[in-house]
Amino acid sequence: MNRSLRLPRVLLCALLLVAAPLVQAADAAVDAITQAVARPDVLRGQFTQEKQVSGFKNPLRSQGQFVVARKHGVIWSTLKPFPSEVVVTADRILSRQRDGSTRVELDARQQPAMRSVNAIMFALMSGDVQALSSQFNVEATREGQGWRLKLTPKSAMLAKAFQSLTLQGDRYVRQVEIIEANQDRTRIQFTALSEAPATLNADEARRFE
Repeated sequence: MNRSLRLPRVLLCALLLVAAPLVQAADAAVDAITQAVARPDVLRGQFTQEKQVSGFKNPLRSQGQFVVARKHGVIWSTLKPFPSEVVVTADRILSRQRDGSTRVELDARQQPAMRSVNAIMFALMSGDVQALSSQFNVEATREGQGWRLKLTPKSAMLAKAFQSLTLQGDRYVRQVEIIEANQDRTRIQFTALSEAPATLNADEARRFE
């Protein structure tokens, strides 16, 4: 499969809310969740990711930190087991390796047909409800003080990459589980979430350039 489709699969960790549920009865639950979840300009945190690959007994584990900036995009920095970084903006997906080398994984300015991939990724990362509403079927439920959302793709392109995403949270998204089309599963836990400082520092801003 095209690398530009494999990469977003790993990054579907967006701190997001979605709309357009399957049935009218879910509207109230989606609206309630939308009101409950924080929508800061900048959110920072740490992640722990486990991926269970078909045919392998032990899951693949990684840890790191991220920055979600509503007006810029997402910085997804893996620290263990091997340092690397992916930066997602509206126009491109850029990867940086531990030796300092960079590579543009997807540039929508040069590949207009792939702009939809960037648009969906950026919408997921920034919580753009309007952009997501035509792409997913949504089942929403409240669970005590928290909530749960199950997303299933409508488009054939997304369906080739994954089967479903399930998000759980409260004021923030706390966990995302991704089931890929080949039945591989990825679970991402988010911790140490912080809205302060409310603006990007100089280093973070530079990494979006």
